[in-house]
Amino acid sequence: MRYIFFCLVLFISSVTNAQKYFLFIGTYTGSGSKGIYVYQFDAATGKATWVSNTDSVVNPSYLAIAPGGSLLYACTETRTVNAGGVSAFRFNRNKGTLSLINKQSTGGDNPAYVAVHPTGKWVTAGNYSGGSLAAFPVAKDGSLQSYSQLIGHTGSSVNKARQEQAHVHATVFSPKGDYLFTPDLGIDKLMIYKFNGLAKKPVQPASPAFAQTIPGSGPRHFDFHPNGKWGYLIEEMTGTVVAYNYKGGRLTQKQRIATHPDTATSEFGSADIHVSPDGNFLYASNRGTENNLAIFKIDKISGKLTTAGYQSTLGIRPRNFCIDPTGNYLLAANQQTGNIVIFKRDRKTGLLTPTGEQIMIPEPVCLKMIK
Repeated sequence: MRYIFFCLVLFISSVTNAQKYFLFIGTYTGSGSKGIYVYQFDAATGKATWVSNTDSVVNPSYLAIAPGGSLLYACTETRTVNAGGVSAFRFNRNKGTLSLINKQSTGGDNPAYVAVHPTGKWVTAGNYSGGSLAAFPVAKDGSLQSYSQLIGHTGSSVNKARQEQAHVHATVFSPKGDYLFTPDLGIDKLMIYKFNGLAKKPVQPASPAFAQTIPGSGPRHFDFHPNGKWGYLIEEMTGTVVAYNYKGGRLTQKQRIATHPDTATSEFGSADIHVSPDGNFLYASNRGTENNLAIFKIDKISGKLTTAGYQSTLGIRPRNFCIDPTGNYLLAANQQTGNIVIFKRDRKTGLLTPTGEQIMIPEPVCLKMIK
């Protein structure tokens, strides 16, 4: 009897622990934020508990976590000319703390995105103001070596106030890691590169070298469907999502759909985009005057989108959001109001319901979650 009871307790404990994750929050530090915050998120209750935070890194905005979860890389936007950087951190799972390993220059201004190759041996960053992307070899201890490549984009587009030059907004690896996709808001192109992780200079132009978007659309972020066959691009300035078929580095556009109702006429500010872990729904955040999440149902056969609804983020300027690994919760980071709102996600309809739980941190701009 005691043995059965012991096994039951052990089982319950393992199930409980299986639903706990680490949540990393990147911020801008000019309004009182300490830097990167680490929380424990309980997917059984939808509650988050503070664990630790850094206190010596300026504007660790966008974050990326290496395979295995022991290394984290953060853009450090110093907002001064040619002073952008990427910082490497080691994560101690037992203590839930981050320790700085080193920092490297990105060779440009205001890096807005950082990504880790599936092998963990390369890190890429996109310099928004500098209009370039950098590729860094990763040393065995997780530290970043100096970038081995710095690739600048050239050109402009129709909105002379915001598209006066190239503005790289993301560097996204393909599911197999053999291609790199870089949406460029300034030139209205989704640039495509081959990526060879065995080469000293791994980033080379693909053929075709880009997917052209509509003038003035402002490509921002890009996400792949879990099946690896479909890709989705969020266009910041027109508030639209473009759906593509994907195969071997090639994108074929199949749909372009608005993230807002037809009645919306204000200036748009779409930001982040994510497909749910089950592949059934896509979510896109809107800033500007909307401050909401657009919810789309994904057709299982074609990958095309159908609008399912909208959800206020209960704050202002939702630059980033994440869906927990179970797919049961969505967390939206409102930069201007400093609140991260936790929503329960209906897996059948895709719709969101506020849980009443919030995390209050000055200027949260990136959320990442791992087991």
